[in-house]
Amino acid sequence: MSASTSSASAQEFYGRWARLYDLIARRTPGIPRLRRRAAATCRLEPGDTVVEMGCGTGANLPYLREQVGPGGTVIGIDFTRQVLERARDLTAEYDNVHVVRGDATRPPLADVNRDVDALLATFVVGMLEDPAGAVDDWCDLVGPDGHVVLANAARSDEWYAPPVNAVFRAIVVLSTPPTTKLRYEDQPHLRLDRKIDGAHARLRERSSAVADETHVFGVVRLTGGRLG
Repeated sequence: MSASTSSASAQEFYGRWARLYDLIARRTPGIPRLRRRAAATCRLEPGDTVVEMGCGTGANLPYLREQVGPGGTVIGIDFTRQVLERARDLTAEYDNVHVVRGDATRPPLADVNRDVDALLATFVVGMLEDPAGAVDDWCDLVGPDGHVVLANAARSDEWYAPPVNAVFRAIVVLSTPPTTKLRYEDQPHLRLDRKIDGAHARLRERSSAVADETHVFGVVRLTGGRLG
């Protein structure tokens, strides 16, 4: 499958399930607290500019707006039209929150005439062909003294991991387009683990200060880095 075909398939998949995805993104126990923590890890101040790559239906955008205040700027980027429509509805009351359709690996930020102070990407790198390369590009976009924060789901390493990981594996298979496949040459949950490990390791390499946390039964990894 070509990269363009894969991208089109993913857009169709996430567009079709936008409403369900939005419900899961906002109502899953522990996830709202995680989103607030991810926004806080960006270390934003009033008046700052923050970009979210793969903003989806906009669940993180209000938390980011709380951090930058009415004088700051929040930019959410996603490639799926249906989820962006829900993000725009959610943030319509804020004149400093902007939702843009675009690719997280080639963000349409040429017209941003200000420094980007922080970049957030939650549950995104597992969908990218080259997650570590994307992290490099995001770090370059933010520049010295800024912050890049990643939050992603991967298998738990906690002592109670076996049943948690069994559920996680089932969710990954069901949420990986196309969902009609019963057998994979490369198991989706193992492929996802490799991508996330690579992305978070690259952020640690690029950062002068790092915060590492786990959330939601050890399934979600949160890494925040201050760039040197």
